[in-house]
Amino acid sequence: MAVEITWFGHASFRVVGSECTVYIDPWKLSEPSCKNATVIFVSHSHYDHCSPDDVEKIANDKTTIIAPKDVVKKLGFGKVVLPGENFLVNGISVETVKAYNIGKAFHPSENGWCGCVFTIDGKRIYYAGDTDLIPEMGELIDIDLGLLPVGGTYTMNPTEAAAAAEKIGCRFAIPYHWGDIVGTPADAQKFAEQSPCEVWILNPGQTKMLDS
Repeated sequence: MAVEITWFGHASFRVVGSECTVYIDPWKLSEPSCKNATVIFVSHSHYDHCSPDDVEKIANDKTTIIAPKDVVKKLGFGKVVLPGENFLVNGISVETVKAYNIGKAFHPSENGWCGCVFTIDGKRIYYAGDTDLIPEMGELIDIDLGLLPVGGTYTMNPTEAAAAAEKIGCRFAIPYHWGDIVGTPADAQKFAEQSPCEVWILNPGQTKMLDS
């Protein structure tokens, strides 16, 4: 069964399975309020990832929000998670993983900010969060799709993201963190040229189907 992935721009995604709709770091959502989120994952509290206004557009009274402690405090509600947790939420398998910078001050490891692996309809989708190329990526297994930042400055650059794709062993990858704030189309293209796996470069609002 296919899983639908939509990139809204920057670091914001929607993943739709047969019985769930997962939003990742919703920001600058252009669609009107739809209140259709099964799960909302917010990786960290920076404004371009944690947007209370956008969460309000998609959350309903059955939505589960999972996020680090400072995000839950900012939103006023949600399930607090730390890297290294593994649990089911609304029928979705969730594994939180570390996301941090090495040699940069923007995303310290001690903040407990996260990336995440979602297993939806048998597909394993890894959202890296705002991170550098880190050793923990080598611990991930059976990743079908890697969502990887390529913009540099605050995260991996294209070459580092390609090395991450190799370390992860994902079958497909989608670059993000380009086209807004930092990162250019050239960064996405460079990543695609260097990556060992098939890369889908999406335009904001574009959807791709991840088949079996």
